[in-house]
Amino acid sequence: MSKMERLQPVTDQEFSLCNKFNLEIYNDFLDNSTELSDKTLNAYRSNLKIWINWIRKNLGNKKIVDIKPREYLKFQNWLLGKNHSSSDISNKRSAISSLNNYIVVYYSDEYPTFHNFINKSIKKPEKAFVHEKLPPTREEIEMMVETLENSKQKYKKQYIAYLKFTFETGCRRAETMQIMKNIIDTPIITKTVKTKDENGNEIEKEARYYLTPKIRCKGRGKSGKIRQLKFSDYAMDAFKEWVAERDDDCPYMFITKHNGEVKQVSESTFNGWGKSLFTKILGRRFHPHALREAIATDIVLEQGKSIEAAKALLGHESSETTRIYVVGADQESESDELFI
Repeated sequence: MSKMERLQPVTDQEFSLCNKFNLEIYNDFLDNSTELSDKTLNAYRSNLKIWINWIRKNLGNKKIVDIKPREYLKFQNWLLGKNHSSSDISNKRSAISSLNNYIVVYYSDEYPTFHNFINKSIKKPEKAFVHEKLPPTREEIEMMVETLENSKQKYKKQYIAYLKFTFETGCRRAETMQIMKNIIDTPIITKTVKTKDENGNEIEKEARYYLTPKIRCKGRGKSGKIRQLKFSDYAMDAFKEWVAERDDDCPYMFITKHNGEVKQVSESTFNGWGKSLFTKILGRRFHPHALREAIATDIVLEQGKSIEAAKALLGHESSETTRIYVVGADQESESDELFI
């Protein structure tokens, strides 16, 4: 497979040469996209700059409202020619389509005949290769933890805390990195929960868990979806062991050290751990999202809990999204049943 040719960022000088109408629409769209998270907004900003500058260089710097579907297809094929992935092209396509829809809605009085030129007939490029989904099992997670415990790996307590907490909560990288080390002072919560025994009879049991402070999770808008994640002593004990080993003043639970400076990890740090450490221990490809898939699969297929239980833990709006990760019997439930 040929290597992707990376696009150089569009400079301010280049961008200033673009069609003034396109620049005004670009700024107007971004200024009014209050429903987008900062992360999405930054991605849109970069991808739209590439698109608008490409129009300048390849389509005579024409107005966006004059673009034809075949001209957008030329742009998409240009990216394919540079071996850009289907995911990267889809991201750029989404940004451009969102800008088009903004024009359709808010500039209809000035451009009543304009339509979104990205239509269904312009197919998204097919994925060249998809890694098989094979999330680690609970037994494999325990094997990884034991391997780390018996190793001389520096910061092994941190890696163990990451594995246990992220597996138990199914949280994403951007959520995990928000955890502060003072979470070890969180009091445990006990709650009486109605559940069913092995014979299907309704019984009451006590659920025991901790709640994280409110953190920003994936969702629409600047603040996203604000949630509190549940976890048990399984992760709490690992947190306490990691914090007890530290001698720094950084308030975050997961840290990195560079040139003597201790600071909060980035999302890419977790990718690095997966590639350089966890993949070697597991014996197959490991990426941070695999832990999210792992707990969803464990909840439904191994614990025999409901799709609704997995849905509640993962924070999905729809159980259909959860079914992408697992397939299992559906029944009424909440995530409390996971902490009995």
